[in-house]
Amino acid sequence: MASEAGEGFEEVFRRLEETVARLEEGGLPLEEALALYEEGMRLAQGCQELLDQAELRITRLQEAFATYREEASKGLHEEETTYAPEDEEDEPLAEG
Repeated sequence: MASEAGEGFEEVFRRLEETVARLEEGGLPLEEALALYEEGMRLAQGCQELLDQAELRITRLQEAFATYREEASKGLHEEETTYAPEDEEDEPLAEG
């Protein structure tokens, strides 16, 4: 597959566009047109795989960030509710 060959999305997509343009020009012998169509389908599948991988990375990053925010929020909330200094005593305010 194109994505397995280490090519980036832009390169695979460029090759797909070139293949489609050649097919759209027409005038090709049947066997050549079929070969180009097969190549185009393979390139389209490679593009889709690369897009799926990118989407998965984005989803994982969003989930990791959401988890981080939840943990940070819980940590701040716990500090606010459990803060009770043991060494400090209530002292009356001095009137001045």
